[in-house]
Amino acid sequence: MTAVLERDTPTRSNPSDRSFFLAMSTAITITVVAGFGIDIARPQIAFASAPLYVHVHGTVFMLWILFYLVQNILVTRGSIASHRALGIFGVVLTAAMLVLGVVTTVLAVKLHRVPPFFPPSVFLVVDVTAVLIFAGLTYAAVVLRRDAAWHKRLMLCGTIMVMSPALGRLLPLPLLGPWSTWAVSGGLLVYVVVAMLYDKAARGRVHPAYAWGAGSIVLAQLLIAGLSFTPPILAVAGWLQKT
Repeated sequence: MTAVLERDTPTRSNPSDRSFFLAMSTAITITVVAGFGIDIARPQIAFASAPLYVHVHGTVFMLWILFYLVQNILVTRGSIASHRALGIFGVVLTAAMLVLGVVTTVLAVKLHRVPPFFPPSVFLVVDVTAVLIFAGLTYAAVVLRRDAAWHKRLMLCGTIMVMSPALGRLLPLPLLGPWSTWAVSGGLLVYVVVAMLYDKAARGRVHPAYAWGAGSIVLAQLLIAGLSFTPPILAVAGWLQKT
């Protein structure tokens, strides 16, 4: 067991692994910037006039994307001590994202700021489920930080969950109707599948962490499909809109 743990520590990780995870963090960053960049550029989107809580939420979540990119850059350069020190900030940031994610979703429903192609109950389940799964995967990665193989893969899967709003802005969701959430979930799974294919090619097998990542995305979609129009969720969404 000691030998396995030593082989999986960041300082002994495969250089090709470091390059791959840096490439994935870069791809995620580009996807998020592109998604929200297109959104801001649309003339019908009054970005500047959005409530303050929306800007705070967007800033904090974008900070996570940059944090994840920087962490991978540090590992690629061999700056493991800085990577670990910055990880403390990541734990605090995750907690802030969990709170902001839930609060912002509730306020969006309450203030009738839900995108028109999403029923309020669906929007409520989508956003709350996504941020809970992100936090769960990320904190699992923190717990397993001494096992680099699990740690870096769970961190990747957690960060992929954060991409869903940006990915939704790149896809033609208004045209997809009830299939919009399925399209976003499918897009997220593409990133996980790319990572799984890399594992298969580089290691000869897929690490079990990806079963948790892919399974979480599938679970989120099943919860969205199964809960969004149940009486309790409809009641909560209706109550929020009336208060």
